[in-house]
Amino acid sequence: MENTESAMEATKPQNQNQISGQHGNLITASTDEHLTDIYHQIRTSKSPAVINFGASWCRACAEIMPSFKELSNKFPKLSFVYADIDECPETTQHIRYTPTFHFYRGGERVDCMFGAGEERLHDRLWLHS
Repeated sequence: MENTESAMEATKPQNQNQISGQHGNLITASTDEHLTDIYHQIRTSKSPAVINFGASWCRACAEIMPSFKELSNKFPKLSFVYADIDECPETTQHIRYTPTFHFYRGGERVDCMFGAGEERLHDRLWLHS
């Protein structure tokens, strides 16, 4: 029995990383369907979340991403989501500028931030956590 419990404990971090990513609670939306599921989860769970809409070709997005990953460790009460507008073209049609950050509380979008800026992002995350 002890071996079975040890084996179950050993699988928890792997499963948790598959769900939340390697950085805190960061999830990457890989398709429109996945992003739609994430939106649904944000609305139904009503837990605070931030979505970073970016693109692989966007220099500002690449510059802010390490900070976004690091901040996901500093704000464990927030769910962090990254959505590439090219990988999720249908659900990100409304995004006109990258990076764009949407902040959710109680299942509703309550704030947004356009552009990169580690200090501005930190302050908004602190405000919404």
